[in-house]
Amino acid sequence: MLIHPQFDPVAFSLGPLAVRWYGLMYLLAFFVGWGLARWRASRPGSGWKTVDVDDLLTFVMLGVILGARLGYVLFYDLPAYIDDPGEILRIWNGGMSFHGGLLGVLCAFWYFARTRKKSFLEVSDFIAPLVPQGLFWGRMGNFINGELWGKPTDLPWGVIFGGTAGDMPRHPSQLYEAFLEGVVLFCILQVLSRKKPLLPQGTFMGVFVMGYG
Repeated sequence: MLIHPQFDPVAFSLGPLAVRWYGLMYLLAFFVGWGLARWRASRPGSGWKTVDVDDLLTFVMLGVILGARLGYVLFYDLPAYIDDPGEILRIWNGGMSFHGGLLGVLCAFWYFARTRKKSFLEVSDFIAPLVPQGLFWGRMGNFINGELWGKPTDLPWGVIFGGTAGDMPRHPSQLYEAFLEGVVLFCILQVLSRKKPLLPQGTFMGVFVMGYG
């Protein structure tokens, strides 16, 4: 059995500002996604400009942060935030929802598509192959924080997370998801992208949704 290292959630501090590992994972996801998106846009026949990528990822970043935060507030602990509304703005204390983030991203897609005269599916297909790498970094952040652990197990790679997880070995479900919805799904979508001219619009978004599920 393995014992979770109990990482300090704060990676480093800059005066009164504490930079958390989970926040760094978000930054990594955005910067890697930005680089991949600009590369995709620069390929012949992409139909995209790098300036479009910059604008779209700005909208997506806002959509992820606002959507993920509001989703967490509404779906997970609404009474606590009603008692202390100021806590909604304290994102450095943690609390982000994938479901809310996804809704925020879809709103960003819709707004961008409307303003650039592109279809929603065209925008979705462009971004979908970039998302799994972001999920990978997010799940690694979950593992560092020692959260979202799995059920008890007696397998040799079971991890003792301690804290609210107790002293029993559990599946490191964060690492399973980082590999499957991160690495594997990313590879599948990259292989499909080579056949893009032969595939109908919406294929990449559909494969991503099914793969994530």
